[in-house]
Amino acid sequence: MKRLVIIGASYLQLPLILKAKQMGLETHVFAWECGDIGEKEADYFHPISIIEKERILDECRKIDPDGIVSIASDVAVLTVSFIADNLGLIGNDVKSSVISTNKYLMKQAFVSNNIPCARAVLTDGISPVDLSDLKYPLIVKPTDRSGSRGVMRIDSDTEDIMSYVRNAVDLSFEKKAVVEEFIEGNEYSVECISYEGEHTLLAVTRKFTTDAPNYIETAHIEPSGLDPDMVMKVERTVKAALDALEIKYGASHSEIRINDKGEVFVIEVGARMGGDMIGSTLVRLSTGYDFVKAVIDVSLGNKPEVFGEKMRTNAAIRFILDSEDVKVYDRLLKDDPEMIVEASVEREVTGNVTDSSTRKGYFIIASDDRKKIMDYLP
Repeated sequence: MKRLVIIGASYLQLPLILKAKQMGLETHVFAWECGDIGEKEADYFHPISIIEKERILDECRKIDPDGIVSIASDVAVLTVSFIADNLGLIGNDVKSSVISTNKYLMKQAFVSNNIPCARAVLTDGISPVDLSDLKYPLIVKPTDRSGSRGVMRIDSDTEDIMSYVRNAVDLSFEKKAVVEEFIEGNEYSVECISYEGEHTLLAVTRKFTTDAPNYIETAHIEPSGLDPDMVMKVERTVKAALDALEIKYGASHSEIRINDKGEVFVIEVGARMGGDMIGSTLVRLSTGYDFVKAVIDVSLGNKPEVFGEKMRTNAAIRFILDSEDVKVYDRLLKDDPEMIVEASVEREVTGNVTDSSTRKGYFIIASDDRKKIMDYLP
């Protein structure tokens, strides 16, 4: 029996664990022990934090795995590449993973390769930051976090910029932040699978967020609604970005904006499957393609199944941020329950939602009728 190491045990990794077991693989899951679902579902659970790369490597030498993988976690990307490099397994090299998990290094790679992106400066929150070359509005974000943590919009120099910068720096693992120009336009994300440097676009997702200043994601829908010509333009831009970051294997999740002139700008790229159940659930529902299986296949050194759009329907996820979102879910239960694929909704919504990790639940819906789907989105 082949053995697969999975980095992370949260609910985000559950589709990966279950799919690997379905494929007849022996699963070895590494994570800090805290009662997450992956601890129970794994064939073997190893209670080691995902950032303790050397300890995980020592255990992996004993396991002798055939592959290593993680989905929807930027933190795990570095550990996966480190282990793969040391054991001769399939994975992106360490240099690529360092760049793709650091927003400033990523920006430098884009600029060097003429990938359209926002101009930015790096700050440690201590020295004064020179913003004279940037145009307002601006966005402040930690260099190495995801899920809208520490993200703040700044509309003018009359705001207390350094307080926002210090907050972002405090949330950063490396204690640095980027301040970049805000790109106007609708937000989209792009899911790809790569094998030996060949990239295949699987889905473009329309993203919905709260307004300034935090831009917390409230919903996603596939397909995006973009016309075919624009999808081709997005595909060319994203594939060039993946090449610039030297991402050659596995899933990738690219976030882009398209302005009113039809110009595509790359905001950032993750060398992993998109979170918010975009990669693990929405891609499969909207296209019929088993993205999770493809990620496992690549980690084992097998060329993934060819993407042929087996089906095409509409799929979306909406998140619960407040009591109004709960009312939308209740209307769905009453009027269109057959659309519900999955749901986890907190009835008593208390406390403020400050980033993606503090949202109060979600529901996933699918239908051939796009208009009906849109009726339940923000």
